[in-house]
Amino acid sequence: MNIIPEDYIEKVYAGWLGKLIGIRHGAPIEGWTYEKIKRVHGTITDYLVDYNDFAADDDSNGPVFFLRALEDYDYTLKLTPEQIGLTWLNYAPYEHGFYWWGGYGKSTEHTAYLNMRNGIMAPKSGSIQQNGVTVAEQIGGQIFIDTWGLVAPANPKLAAAYARKAASVSHDGNGIFGGMFIAACISAAFIQENIKDILESGFSVIPADCDYTLVMRSVMSFHEKYPEDWEKCFNFIDANYGYDKYPGNCHIIPNGAVMILALLYGEKDFTNSINICNMCGWDTDCNVANIGTILGVANGIIGLDYNKWRKPINDFFICSSVIGSLNIQDAPQFTTYIAKWGYKIAGQEPENKWKKILFGGAARFHFQLPGSTHGFRVASDSLTKLEYALVNTNIANMNLNGSLKVSVNGIAAGEDFRIFTKTYYRPEDFHDSRYDPSFSPVLYPGQSISAMVMLPEWLEKSEILVSMYVKDGNYNKYFDSEKTLLTRGKWNLLNFKLPNMEGACLEEAGIRVTVKSNQRFLDNSLVIYIANLDFSGKPNYTIDFSKERMEFWNGLHQEVSQFTYLKGNWELVDDELVGSACDFGEAYTGSYDWEDYTFEATLIPVTGESHYMNFRVQGAIRSYAFGLESDGKAMLRKNNNGYSKLSGIDFAWEYNHEYRFRAEVKYNSIRIWHENILLVEYFDNDNPYLQGQIGFSVYNGSRCKFKELSIY
Repeated sequence: MNIIPEDYIEKVYAGWLGKLIGIRHGAPIEGWTYEKIKRVHGTITDYLVDYNDFAADDDSNGPVFFLRALEDYDYTLKLTPEQIGLTWLNYAPYEHGFYWWGGYGKSTEHTAYLNMRNGIMAPKSGSIQQNGVTVAEQIGGQIFIDTWGLVAPANPKLAAAYARKAASVSHDGNGIFGGMFIAACISAAFIQENIKDILESGFSVIPADCDYTLVMRSVMSFHEKYPEDWEKCFNFIDANYGYDKYPGNCHIIPNGAVMILALLYGEKDFTNSINICNMCGWDTDCNVANIGTILGVANGIIGLDYNKWRKPINDFFICSSVIGSLNIQDAPQFTTYIAKWGYKIAGQEPENKWKKILFGGAARFHFQLPGSTHGFRVASDSLTKLEYALVNTNIANMNLNGSLKVSVNGIAAGEDFRIFTKTYYRPEDFHDSRYDPSFSPVLYPGQSISAMVMLPEWLEKSEILVSMYVKDGNYNKYFDSEKTLLTRGKWNLLNFKLPNMEGACLEEAGIRVTVKSNQRFLDNSLVIYIANLDFSGKPNYTIDFSKERMEFWNGLHQEVSQFTYLKGNWELVDDELVGSACDFGEAYTGSYDWEDYTFEATLIPVTGESHYMNFRVQGAIRSYAFGLESDGKAMLRKNNNGYSKLSGIDFAWEYNHEYRFRAEVKYNSIRIWHENILLVEYFDNDNPYLQGQIGFSVYNGSRCKFKELSIY
């Protein structure tokens, strides 16, 4: 039984924000030396790049998706390294995005991934016995470990126990000890006041005589002798434990040493510590992110300078897993996911104000966490320049305490602006293609959106109209609900059932605000409060491949819009999706949380003997597939780290002919139709997949065309 601290959720939020800040802060100079940073930037005090939007990063991909082992397998310490390794295989695309795919025997994560793909399961996949010391002791053992500390607050031993299992998937020796150390420090930071006490908690869970402990303690000893000069300490580290002393591309020990330096010389101040860590160089984004988590937890939200560090992030981050709808994230959303497992592991009930948010019933965007914005944005099509501010407030609504205050300046009668969240992203939204993100929308035609909106009482004689809206990016068209005239001083409930839209890709959802009265608002005097914005309902959705596009990120990163792919060659040819693979290829779209639905699509086999439509896709190794196989068969299969047959029938098929199939899934029931003829009816009573995306797959040298996709 672990006792959850009273301020647990707020500290998880601060810790995760600290992680994101550290990644963004260190990313522009990742791999630089101390000398180069000093020569080019001198003293670092702030973000080095003003990103449009910061793209995906391996340092956030790993902590987000490895934690899903708790959901997919077991949240207790019965969870095994093999199960965490299977989580890798499920959510990581095959050799693109997510990690640094630097080659077998060079990139530790790439090596472990290929080991597992070939049946060498965790923990052997990351062991010294299998991969050698150099590969096993690179930095990844600690950079992906933060969330294991966040789900075990005030319990360093428990955090270290989870971290040992997680790190062993890809690392061994000091590579595991570093992960255990960082997870324990994060856990201890929930209750420990002093940095040295936090570090001692880390040392308490790893061997006293391992190299990791000895080097980190030597840095602490140097700090005791020379507590005023961090650069002198760095020179000590560089001379005794620098990159030239340890083999491989990015060894854990030199980078661990500069983290200890920054924590000690930064004296628990978040800004000082992350700046010092960044100026040390080496694996900057990883190192700054780890100490960002520790200090975020230790100092809480109040310790993160909002305007300097939080505002540029705006709670927004993305990932590059194989599940596109899970790649669009915001910090409050992921915070509540972490905290849910923290409470479950502890066997403890959260406070009433958090129950709905953690365990269901609250809106997707609740604004409950201090200062949270959920990545919301403001824009206008009628104004060339719009001055606005977004501020989280505690104006009470619907028994919660959070809302988003939006104030605008210089808007007149007949003009409007939009308060919105992006529900799909394209390459032009980002600064670069870092770690190759790809997306499926998180909102679809046929669903509903809702929100609470309020005009403050003091805005006298104001006539403000509001409507819910979505933007279809394929046609660059807006769809709006009926306009509502706001009542001042009262929360107004807005609902919008989205109409059917053929071939749509919804990119935005939010609230349109229009000034009706003959007046002009100056000095940010038009104020609107929004709260509890939510998505709900089932999709009624088609994809018209003539409206989709190849999204060009760079020469090696091109994606079919709305789709992510696991492996294979996927392209648009003559208004059809075409997939081919020498061994296997899969591509997915839709939302991870879709449950009961009907999925229809047309398959046109071109070459080979394995052509499928997939449904209830929960990742690369968890889905169902139905399709055409050799010897005139049509087969229903289940993927559980490898496809097995569930049911099949004789079905004479020919190349270059069209076959329209309909898959109906309801709880554990699967029914497959062709031209209104029931081909297969199957009830999966063996751990059925009850939700997931849709997609297509080809195997064993096959090529297939797909068109006329619909889901309802």
